[in-house]
Amino acid sequence: MTSTGRFTLPSEENFAEKTKELADLWGADAIRNSDGTHLDDAVLALGKKIYSAYFPTRAHNEWITLHMDETPQVYLLTNRVLAEGGKADIPLMESFYEEQLKPNRDADPKKYWEVVDRTTGDVVDPACWSLNPETDTVHVAGVTDYHEYTVSFLAYIIWDPVEMYNHLTNDWGDKEHEIPFDIYHDATRGFVMDTFKQWLENNPQVDVVRFTTFFYQFTLLFDEKHREKVVDWFGCSCTVSPKSLDDFEAKYGYRLRPEDFVDGGAYNSAWRVPRKAQRDWIDFLSGFVRENVKIMADMAHAAGKEAMMFLGDQWIGTEPYKDGFDELGLDAVVGSIGDGTTTRMIADIPGVKYTEGRFLPYFFPDTFYEGNDPSIEGLDNWRKARRAILRSPIARMGYGGYLSLAAKFPKFVDTVTHIADEFRDMHERTGGVAAEGELNVAILNCWGKMRSWMAYTVAHALPNKQTYSYYGILEALSGMRVNVRFISFDDVLAGGVADDIDVIITGGPVDTAYSGGDVWADPKLAETLRAWVRGGGALVGVGEPSSLARFQPGRFFQLADVFGVDEERFQTLSVDKYFPPIAEHHFITEDVPTDPETIARANQARRTPLSGCGGGQSGEVGGIDFGEAIANTYPVNENVTLIRADHGQVQLAANEYGKGRGVYISGLPYSAANARLLERILFFASHNEDKYAAWSSSNPECEVAHFPQVGLYCVINNTDQPQTTTVTLGDGTTETFTLPNSGIEWRSAAIPMELH
Repeated sequence: MTSTGRFTLPSEENFAEKTKELADLWGADAIRNSDGTHLDDAVLALGKKIYSAYFPTRAHNEWITLHMDETPQVYLLTNRVLAEGGKADIPLMESFYEEQLKPNRDADPKKYWEVVDRTTGDVVDPACWSLNPETDTVHVAGVTDYHEYTVSFLAYIIWDPVEMYNHLTNDWGDKEHEIPFDIYHDATRGFVMDTFKQWLENNPQVDVVRFTTFFYQFTLLFDEKHREKVVDWFGCSCTVSPKSLDDFEAKYGYRLRPEDFVDGGAYNSAWRVPRKAQRDWIDFLSGFVRENVKIMADMAHAAGKEAMMFLGDQWIGTEPYKDGFDELGLDAVVGSIGDGTTTRMIADIPGVKYTEGRFLPYFFPDTFYEGNDPSIEGLDNWRKARRAILRSPIARMGYGGYLSLAAKFPKFVDTVTHIADEFRDMHERTGGVAAEGELNVAILNCWGKMRSWMAYTVAHALPNKQTYSYYGILEALSGMRVNVRFISFDDVLAGGVADDIDVIITGGPVDTAYSGGDVWADPKLAETLRAWVRGGGALVGVGEPSSLARFQPGRFFQLADVFGVDEERFQTLSVDKYFPPIAEHHFITEDVPTDPETIARANQARRTPLSGCGGGQSGEVGGIDFGEAIANTYPVNENVTLIRADHGQVQLAANEYGKGRGVYISGLPYSAANARLLERILFFASHNEDKYAAWSSSNPECEVAHFPQVGLYCVINNTDQPQTTTVTLGDGTTETFTLPNSGIEWRSAAIPMELH
């Protein structure tokens, strides 16, 4: 029998009868409209809670076409042009999509633009260049031949990037392009607030305003062939205007350069070590955004409606993990769930009454087409999310897109029925509490708490070839029996390591926000972490942890003595390195599969879009995939326990360090075997091997979640094949389970006396 509640159904025009049928089948208690659609009166009359997507800064071309100097703006970087014959002619729009972007010639280019000699890094005197507005070409004179030159210029965003993506994906043809607008301008801000006030009065049937989102789009730029050119889900590039730049200067006492935004072509990726100008701009922008979010949330409440924020689209500046988010008055956050990591990104947000996940696949024609089976993606998405939900529950679930597409696929309809029932059953059994975490694990990087569950990400739930080795750490942790928090290097420098932290994980490629860059030039950081580990702490390094690009004789990893591993940077080639024998048996690798069938299945799983991500498989050793190789790593001495090595480079090593331990991993893409390996690393590093067996599963493809508050535990099968596993309970006894594909089974567990 289908249960009801906790489910939000998308609908659209002229689809009332089928909407009612699917709402009943999926147990929906709320209905929402999707982008570009409206709900019929017959749907509104179903008695469900009504969500309405609301776009504060688009879908009003009648206003913005009269104020085209108040669209959002972005600093763009041209292609590099080689100077010859004492000049360089630089076309502005050569690699940008002219239907999306238009150079801003209204504000003085000499004040707001910049020409840079990229060979020297010098800024060219504005007197030496001129703009031809008819061809949108900058002519630079007095250049140095055979140097490369660029222009960093302001451009208006004249087509909303998300509406443009939806337009191109769904082939909306002649549909009018929606032009975005920037509320930093007084007139447009007044229009936005007045329009919302009127909308609230005109839509009494709406129960929840689903702000999609607020004011500033994450960086999403397209090239002249309509392809994505720059995609950064954390990018603040599309947030500038001459007025905001001038106000920033007045408030902070210095002027931002165009280079502070284009960043040499990196566009301030979250992988870049954050600089003062970048941090200050985030603070400045967030203050403005949050002030106006609060106004709109209060307006929604005054009209008797809930205020829900979609964590996507124009979310930039809201910063849900930045201090003060709980003061905005939002009732809920909803976000797209692509895997366990993005589930936790939504579920862990503080300061709202509830969170909701929008599951995949999205009901768009790129998935729902004849011959495809969307139920495969639906179940895969659910399995990834489920393990995270058990650790940090979301209150509601739903889907997005066009219901008429999904309704054409009966198998998918049945799959969603099953998923929705299982989701509600999890809540009913546990009361919405999280499963018990047995260790406290901290992720250490430059961003800390502000980027909780956002580390190592390029686009939303889409790691790429160079990042999947690190992103897999978060994905493994998202459903693991540990409590996870995010801390920054500044936190450690200011206050040391919190007493309740059992393990710290840090690392990433050299000179990135995740490995730390020049933060390691401050000896206090190494001193603090060394003292903590020697006193009994546990430090796990991934990739190139504690690396400092500036050569320090004899050390590249500044904490090589803790990890027991360093990397040869071709400065100490004259010093021999000796590898101790690989340990034949170790606690960390006890669960590593050795039979060919299991290894083959694990390798096939790693070639899915989540973990393969275009990367090679050269790191696979004995059923474990260490991802992109970190070349030339070596043990610093022969007392290091070498657990895995390949072709003269360390993949996994453990090191005793005073009363504590250090562990080094070259990388760890997500797979069941890799997640199990990481779990064992955490228990070993923290000297908690004796606690490992309780509430564990013998089969890495299955996991156990223990809920002592309600006297229950469950076992989940994270695969699309039947699995058998033996579970060790808290008292040391065992139970054997045979689970169907994607299965879950609940059992009672003894409730501690104090909880009776």
